[in-house]
Amino acid sequence: MGHVARKRFGQHFLTDKAVIDGIIDAIGPGEDQAMVEIGPGLGAMTLPLLQRLPASSRPLTVIELDRDLAARMRKRGDVTVIESDVLKVDFAALAAERGRKLKVVGNLPYNISSPILFHLLGVVDHVVDQTFMLQKEVVDRMAAGPGGKDYGRLSVMLQWRYDVEALFDVPPEAFDPPPRVDSAIVRMVPLPAPARLEEALLSELVASAFSQRRKLLRHSLGKWLDARGFEGEFDLQRRAEEVPVAEFVALAQAVQG
Repeated sequence: MGHVARKRFGQHFLTDKAVIDGIIDAIGPGEDQAMVEIGPGLGAMTLPLLQRLPASSRPLTVIELDRDLAARMRKRGDVTVIESDVLKVDFAALAAERGRKLKVVGNLPYNISSPILFHLLGVVDHVVDQTFMLQKEVVDRMAAGPGGKDYGRLSVMLQWRYDVEALFDVPPEAFDPPPRVDSAIVRMVPLPAPARLEEALLSELVASAFSQRRKLLRHSLGKWLDARGFEGEFDLQRRAEEVPVAEFVALAQAVQG
């Protein structure tokens, strides 16, 4: 009996072979990699990955919450299965266990994609790169530059630590069942020398800045800076969407002192 997609897990299974081949090409399986797949589902990406994954990069580690799907994966000898909520997985420990940085891939559940991205942001130093399929709207926000409606907190927080590149779109008919939204593939490569600062501080600063995105920053971020006794220079006569990532980061560093 076939597996029925479970709505509570946000399951949509990729079935289009051309799309799958394009994703595998984007991932670029190679020698001596520690690859982790989030949400392998029925193995649409897992099996083609394994076909191109050299022996030096095996086993492939997969993280699957659905116990029935995890049981299916355990039948394979070339896969290590972590049956867990991905938000509870210790990726730093996983990298230490494999003795190298991780290459993380997957078709992320759209209902918790942002929490997964922020969970991985906390272990970015243990990652080589990340290639994900996500809702197109989310990918647009991740990769957006300043000046448009897609640019926001997600853009700033991720681009502080990653080079984010939207690769290509995936239509609903590539899945079974088809989602009600378009999807897209995104690649995230950690920056070699990111600005060092407290993630929590930057997150609070950026959340304040975008809390009233239609108003000038003096109405939102200005009050946040005043409350912290900040006396430095920063142009608050702009809207949050006009401020480049580098300026938000530099401001956070100045506030941190």
